Amino acid sequence: MSQNPLTVQGIALGRRLFYDPRLSRDSTVSCGFCHQQFAAFAHFDHPLSHGIDNRTGFRSVPGLFNLIWQKDFMWDGGVNHLEVQPLTPITDPNEMGEDLGRLINRLNADAKYRSLFSEAFGEGEINSQKLFRALAQFMATMNSFNSKYDSVVRKIPGAQFTLEEANGYRVFQEKCASCHKEPLFTDGSYRNNGLPYNQYLHDAGRMRVTGSTGDYLKFRVPSLRNVLKSPPYMHDGRFYDIFHVFDHYSTGIEQTPTVDPLVSKGIPLSVSEKRELYFFLNTLTDQGFITSKSLSEILIDN
Repeated sequence: MSQNPLTVQGIALGRRLFYDPRLSRDSTVSCGFCHQQFAAFAHFDHPLSHGIDNRTGFRSVPGLFNLIWQKDFMWDGGVNHLEVQPLTPITDPNEMGEDLGRLINRLNADAKYRSLFSEAFGEGEINSQKLFRALAQFMATMNSFNSKYDSVVRKIPGAQFTLEEANGYRVFQEKCASCHKEPLFTDGSYRNNGLPYNQYLHDAGRMRVTGSTGDYLKFRVPSLRNVLKSPPYMHDGRFYDIFHVFDHYSTGIEQTPTVDPLVSKGIPLSVSEKRELYFFLNTLTDQGFITSKSLSEILIDN
């Protein structure tokens, strides 16, 4: 973001664009339509992305937070800059389905947007760089770091884990933290976590980007922050309950040539460990983040 410093005007413009369905071809789908704040900007209860004309994509909608610490984006890492990331959903025929040139013309024809872009970036025509920089400024404010876990780690007076949460933290550190590293609760890597191949979606994972068979069925390790607020889980949304995720790692690993060594033998979890892990993961919920008015939808006036 060094070439795109945050400003009050730029962030406000980015928020307006994020929630404006007119960025889609038929003016029905906004960024916020799929990235819902109450679900940590994921798409609650939808296994796959849902776009114009009632179309669906082939992957789940990832939560949007702490993006300024990411080096690349999407489940397969196919985008390497935050300012480029919005191009994919805006132009994807199964999501917003809009032609970028047509969208820029629409924005330039809107007197309100011309004024807002001038306030944020100076006089001149609206172009794609300004559009993406405004969206990136807003997304850069989507930061989640005020959960109960954070309060305990910072030793804020009165903040402490319950017995079950503390036990769950120990389970997490022993069995999950190798991939879901604190404090972001992801190491940013791409791994094959032993999910059986989804024969309906034909998704080879990161191999689609790199062309390397060594990346077959590898997907980004997602952050576990706010995880209990953003089901369903996995790149294809196959699990609607976090306990199904626990069951997968405990007894459901499928052996393939690229399965990650850390999970290849399974991660045994007892009934009590699953319960305690659930209670710990609940401490990663940032209520302030999912209710913050600065990130909420604003009224779009023409």
